[in-house]
Amino acid sequence: MQEFFLLALLLGAIAGLLAGLFGLGGGVIIVPALLWLFTEQQFPEQEMMIMAVATSLATIVLTSISSSISHYKLGNIIWAKVFKLTPGILLGSVVGAKLADWITADNLKWFFISYLIYVGLRMGYKSNPKIGGEKISAWMDYPVGNGIGLISSLLGIGGGTLTVPYLLSSQIAMKNAVAISSVCGLPIALSGATTYIWLGWEKTTLPEWSLGYVYLPAFLGITICSILTAPIGAKLANRLPAKKLKRYFSIVILLIAIKMILQ
Repeated sequence: MQEFFLLALLLGAIAGLLAGLFGLGGGVIIVPALLWLFTEQQFPEQEMMIMAVATSLATIVLTSISSSISHYKLGNIIWAKVFKLTPGILLGSVVGAKLADWITADNLKWFFISYLIYVGLRMGYKSNPKIGGEKISAWMDYPVGNGIGLISSLLGIGGGTLTVPYLLSSQIAMKNAVAISSVCGLPIALSGATTYIWLGWEKTTLPEWSLGYVYLPAFLGITICSILTAPIGAKLANRLPAKKLKRYFSIVILLIAIKMILQ
């Protein structure tokens, strides 16, 4: 247990650093890493993937709060947009968690692999996103929020890769889009993680120290260090060639996807 917790601390440090450096949620690293750690610990095979997703989602609660406070101080949050997206996100996150509990572990794993490939290719080849020329109707916020919440909860991510492009297409400036996305990560994480805890509450096959599908030693270790290293990553982003590093990191993401395929 002590060794596992130390590895979780290391994972949190890396995830926080990368999140601050690239503006990318830690789930893309946390879920595959937890899957590997759970395999080494010989956790039940059918529960490992959903536990990795649920635990990753739970870690986003505190990191989202920390990030939201920073954006609030900068005055970048457009609260009207947050309030329009949140109802759909809350419902979608519950549905996403239930869907993850319903489908097989293999299907959940392949869905996450598809997401890794998408993110890897997008980071490696896509140019900087531009604000859309034609404003999207505000009526789209609820169904889009549904989709963001569902996919994010299903994958164990904060939803930034989905929320930011939608907001940019709605003619919202990049700094505001990132701020809104950070705040929206909180209802995604709270709603999804709570549902995962409830769905796994009476599971007798889960390992000790599990709170539903959330594995507490991993959650604590990752959260402690990711909060500390995320600001460091953000500072490094201003000093290092972030665009070039982003392309290198996209290769790492694609290699992780290949590793998961072969595992």
